[in-house]
Amino acid sequence: MWIALIVIVAIIILWAIIAYNSLVRKKLKVENSWGQIDVQLQRRFDLIPNLVNCVKGYMEHEKDTLAKVTELRTAWANAEKVGEKANLDNELSNTLKTIMAISENYPDLKANQNFSELQEELRNTENKISYARQFYNDSVTMYNEALQVFPSSIIASMFHFEAKELFLVTDEETRKNVKVDFGNN
Repeated sequence: MWIALIVIVAIIILWAIIAYNSLVRKKLKVENSWGQIDVQLQRRFDLIPNLVNCVKGYMEHEKDTLAKVTELRTAWANAEKVGEKANLDNELSNTLKTIMAISENYPDLKANQNFSELQEELRNTENKISYARQFYNDSVTMYNEALQVFPSSIIASMFHFEAKELFLVTDEETRKNVKVDFGNN
């Protein structure tokens, strides 16, 4: 009788350890995938000043747009939560659309080698951001699901694992693609 009880207790302890470690792995995967988004968004923010400098001479009358980019970049550096960074990303996407739309009016700018290289870098970065968002949201979904399904929900509540926030686009305007291809196929 005692041996059976010891075996049952050992199985429960072993299951708890496995469940806890699984939750920790999923949580670390979420943090890593957020880091990938953060890296790509920071890369985009780092490209923006070069883009702004490239178009500055052509867009003197668009100082508000250029100032908005600088303001968003500073706010990005200070933001800590996923939701805050997602909102700033949405605002930056809208501002980039404005810059790209304005630059359509300047054929000399579109022909500029520096500008062409920057738009290519920005296009590549946008693709990486999309992939990183998808990977992050997939990781968050698997983690949050593990927190809610029985029996791992028992371990999650015992050790105070908290659900993570998805990276969502809430602004309809932002859902539209940022145009970075000026007909250069």
